[in-house]
Amino acid sequence: MKILDRYILITFLRTFFSVFIIFMFIFVLQGVWLYISELAGKDLDVSVTAKFILYYMPKLIPLVVPLTILLSSIMVFGNFAENYEFAAMKSTGISLQRAMRSLSVFIVALGIACFFFANNVIPWGEYNFYNLRRNIAKVKPALAIAEGQFNEIGNINIKVDKKTGDRGQYLENVLIHDKSSARLGNYKVIVSEKGELKSSEDSNVLQLELINGNYYEEIIDKDIRKNINRPHAKSYFDSYTINVDLEILNDEDLDEKNYKGRHNMLSIDQLDYTIDSLKGQRKEDYKNLSRTLYNRTTYAALNLNINTEKDSSFTGNVIDLFPANKKGQIINLALNSANSTNQIIDSNKKNFEGKSIHLNKHIIAFHEKFVLAIACIILFFVGAPLGALIRKGGLGLPIVIAVVLFLTYHFFGIFARNSAEKGSFSPIIGAWLSTAVMLPLSIYLTTRATNDKGVFQFDAIIVPLKRLFTPKNKLQLSESETKSYNYYKKYTVEELVNVIKEQGEFDLDKKPKEIALHNLLNRNIPLENLKKEGLEVDDKLIKGRDLLKDYKDYSKTSLVSFLIGGALLGLHFICKNNKLPEVADASLSLSIIAFIFFAIYVVVDAFVYSKFYKTIGQKSKRINPIVLILSLPLYPLKYIILRNKITYDFYQSCISNIK
Repeated sequence: MKILDRYILITFLRTFFSVFIIFMFIFVLQGVWLYISELAGKDLDVSVTAKFILYYMPKLIPLVVPLTILLSSIMVFGNFAENYEFAAMKSTGISLQRAMRSLSVFIVALGIACFFFANNVIPWGEYNFYNLRRNIAKVKPALAIAEGQFNEIGNINIKVDKKTGDRGQYLENVLIHDKSSARLGNYKVIVSEKGELKSSEDSNVLQLELINGNYYEEIIDKDIRKNINRPHAKSYFDSYTINVDLEILNDEDLDEKNYKGRHNMLSIDQLDYTIDSLKGQRKEDYKNLSRTLYNRTTYAALNLNINTEKDSSFTGNVIDLFPANKKGQIINLALNSANSTNQIIDSNKKNFEGKSIHLNKHIIAFHEKFVLAIACIILFFVGAPLGALIRKGGLGLPIVIAVVLFLTYHFFGIFARNSAEKGSFSPIIGAWLSTAVMLPLSIYLTTRATNDKGVFQFDAIIVPLKRLFTPKNKLQLSESETKSYNYYKKYTVEELVNVIKEQGEFDLDKKPKEIALHNLLNRNIPLENLKKEGLEVDDKLIKGRDLLKDYKDYSKTSLVSFLIGGALLGLHFICKNNKLPEVADASLSLSIIAFIFFAIYVVVDAFVYSKFYKTIGQKSKRINPIVLILSLPLYPLKYIILRNKITYDFYQSCISNIK
């Protein structure tokens, strides 16, 4: 390895491991805070807490490693550019790709390592972490009674409004649901004004003495008719003691591992096998449902015990073939059969949706193991050239840029994953979308940095847009002609008219006439007044001016109708997704009305547009019906372009025809 490669690699590794440790520490703290309710008050020893953190750390790698690569590459290459080290490299003929070569090899190796880590270590961590959480959740210390919520302790659910005393042993407003009965439900309820915990904190027996309360128990009789009156027993007590054995709860084995069926606990081979099994099971479920629905139709037994006449047909209502006393029975039977079939379909629909989500999660988990490796490589080729372009190292601007880019990457990933799980699009797309979004950016930035250009050159975008949306200059003037134009502004209307009249037909210099006429038109003087002043103004120009005004009015109405219709259509989908059917239907109806008005006015302004050009003698400039239809979705853009174009053409026609 050459000295330069070693220097770049060592510099990057120092930054990489420093940033990695910082981010891992931050995310671990965030995880501990997230699961603090599961750890607090459980009387767990240090080893269990250490295991909890150890098992939690592998699942952070898909977040920490890509973010670390992105930030480290921006910082390192930003420092190189800021300290003119890249300039020194380029002066000796070393390109950006050559400088990135050693790091590229390291990043590829890191991506491969991340793949094996995601395939082996992360499933191991998820498996142990999930089972440890389940076991911790079962551990209930003897005195873990929180205020204002139900706490399940042994065979009772207890809720207290307030705890007092040095050990929290005095309770106020106690409500207990006793579940010691074999029956399901809350059949025993105890309410008391006060209570006291008399057992010690390390005792396996919880002794609870209740003071001034009521005991209620619902009695279930074997005779169902007697249960209509809801028989029950109710008693009042001054003091009532409950003993709860907590030994079974406190003997929970935290190292027990008996659950391994989640998609994020499986390797690629296991996921591949599970996906095939789930797909096969789904096909079998579809077949069973279709078979059930087919059997309910009794179509197979249609020809049994029925003798039909051959070569005969019946064109009337089938129900009329049956006696009047059986028609109602047949209709009720058909309705009941249809309702029953709908219920079967609805119940199976929810079941199939759940199984589809389960399958999609496995497919996404399968592809995410490959995505992590590719994402590391792509984000490096985003960060490294970006750092070289912004020429800023350290922890200021690079952190801001890295966080923004990573949040974009992470947002696309979460959005795509959630949508793909619900079946909105393919789970393969859901797994790869965020990485695919970053791929064009990495290619673009690498190309820009290689050619030593800025991150963005907005002139290439802004200049064409300005040409598109800004009206063309009505008059192209040199510096001396601009002075003449400004001088003509002082002229009266009569003086400007005289300048136009004095313009000879064979004069080569037409600018004085154009400048004078331009001044007159900018003063918004009606063409009729110019005609009265002695200028030759064709009646077609006056008619064309009126058509131009009509076109602007009609096109503006079309634009407003289009925008209102689009807004109402968007409101329809928003309300529909938020389960507001009335508002959604009303928005859809109003949107349709707005689009109908839009279509009418589009046809009208297209007719006026064609008539305008026919009037001013430019029949070739008409709207093609096919282009008109295809441009409807982009009508606001078309409105701006045509409005500027027709105004400019009218002005040019005035310049040419007014004498």
